Amino acid sequence: MNKLGSGLLAAALLVICSDAFALEPVRLAQNQAPISGISIIAKVKGIFEKNGLDVSVSNFTTGKQCLDTVMGGGADIATTAESPTTAAAMTKAPIAFLARTEYSDLKTVVAAESGIKSAADLKGKRVAYTAGTGSEVYTWTLLRSAGLKPEDVKLVNLRPQEMIPAMSAGSIDAFDTWEPHIANAKKALGSKVAQLDTKGMYSETFNIVVMRAYAEKNPKVIHAFLKSLVEAEAWMKQNRDEAIAAVAGFVNMKPEDLAPIWDDYVFEVVLDQKVLDVLTTHSNWRLSTGNAPPGAAMPDFKNVISAEPLRAVAADRVRIPGL
Repeated sequence: MNKLGSGLLAAALLVICSDAFALEPVRLAQNQAPISGISIIAKVKGIFEKNGLDVSVSNFTTGKQCLDTVMGGGADIATTAESPTTAAAMTKAPIAFLARTEYSDLKTVVAAESGIKSAADLKGKRVAYTAGTGSEVYTWTLLRSAGLKPEDVKLVNLRPQEMIPAMSAGSIDAFDTWEPHIANAKKALGSKVAQLDTKGMYSETFNIVVMRAYAEKNPKVIHAFLKSLVEAEAWMKQNRDEAIAAVAGFVNMKPEDLAPIWDDYVFEVVLDQKVLDVLTTHSNWRLSTGNAPPGAAMPDFKNVISAEPLRAVAADRVRIPGL
């Protein structure tokens, strides 16, 4: 073979190899908080790339923003809580719920000078929450546990990052949200704040949701994405300290601040009865409080949840009967 022929063959092989190893582009809308720990680890530890994906991440402060971005076409995959998911399902948006990756309790911080010692003491107080997120459902659940109604308090809709400044300025008496905003408030405000004991009151799930059309058109990408998450979960559990450091760095926390609350996050890539129960409970809340579109009914979440992709990756992680 002459030099020209050899050169052409080499060039052809280079193109073939390049195509064979080309990474599939994926746009991930992600909540930049420890609740996204599994997908954060999959990104920072190169697990997505190992499984053939080039994942570009857009960070948001709520799962609602993430899902809205996916539904608007600005991203392919969302990390999101059950609240935006039920809202989308009730409007009959063609979404596919692929897996839960985490759940954790929401919490309440109060101003020390407010005199709030229990949920009952919230009556007449200014309580901040984030509308359209699990924070709203938690607030409703917390008030109901004390025999209070929403009209018994002054509700203030704030984004999580706005709550600490509002508390510092004295414009609210309490706020309901997820970690690490609780830990950040206690660190920033010290003795000026206290945390109510509301353990077990309401656990928010964090999940992977896509548009159904995207899942149907990109089964290999979805398989590789979920496989990466399962591998990231295993890595996290085998490398606790390194996982804490990696997630802390990604969400702009110090490892020593994240470590004390790390066990509050229950990380697992799964479809189990808790997923179905939380979605159903949340939808009942929407219907009973009027936080649903006119004429909305309880969605059939077995049609919203898409189990086959996770089953293909790890069949033992699909634990909902009938799926």
